[in-house]
Amino acid sequence: MPIRTKDEMRTARHSRLRKKIEGTAGRPRLAVFRSLKHVYAQIIDDSTGTTLVAASSQEKGLKITGNASGAKQVGMKLAERAKAKGISSVVFDRGGFRYHGRVANLADGAREGGLEF
Repeated sequence: MPIRTKDEMRTARHSRLRKKIEGTAGRPRLAVFRSLKHVYAQIIDDSTGTTLVAASSQEKGLKITGNASGAKQVGMKLAERAKAKGISSVVFDRGGFRYHGRVANLADGAREGGLEF
């Protein structure tokens, strides 16, 4: 049996999750990705395959790092942009990552910003 890398294991977990989670026009999917230095989030309508709203800790104007408090700010910024587009309810997709630390803080920030999931 071949040895799998951490990233291969994460993508396997993510594909298992994606069998159950689907974003629709009425309730799009909030997808989270975290790298070693940054946190990225986007709201996706899977029926059309389009990204409706996105936010990341790497944006020029935000002055955020990819740590836990930065992840919370990314979530709040994403929620603010989603509200401007008329999106209030989403399905949370943790991307194969544990719901812990930066991923959980991003979710908390999005909830504080007014998104429901």
